[in-house]
Amino acid sequence: MTAASWALQKAVYAALTADAALTALCGGRVFDAVPKNAVFPYVVIGEAEERDGGGIVTHALTLHLWSRANGAREIKQIANAVRACLDGAHLTLDGHVLIDLAFASTDYVRQSDGETWRGSLRFRAVTEPQGALP
Repeated sequence: MTAASWALQKAVYAALTADAALTALCGGRVFDAVPKNAVFPYVVIGEAEERDGGGIVTHALTLHLWSRANGAREIKQIANAVRACLDGAHLTLDGHVLIDLAFASTDYVRQSDGETWRGSLRFRAVTEPQGALP
């Protein structure tokens, strides 16, 4: 069976790359590993944590957004598109059932170069193995 965290990551990636609003903002650039010389803006699937509670797994997932647009407008538009795409989404996972996917928090930080913005969105997800329901 596919690990719950990997199944969740694949489903999140599929949802983000299929989202028209996000594609319009960042050209479909959603990465797990950022390629050299990547064009801004883009989204990176970042840190993840999972806690097993007897078959039910609680996930903390962080997505990082990167922009070099003048000011914070673009990074906040991308964050809004990601949130709209994922918050409460009903995603299909390989070998698991997504019980809930909910937005938790966002922060925006101008990087020390003075031109790059990073936004970080955190989501909480709950999954269980497929077939676990009575």
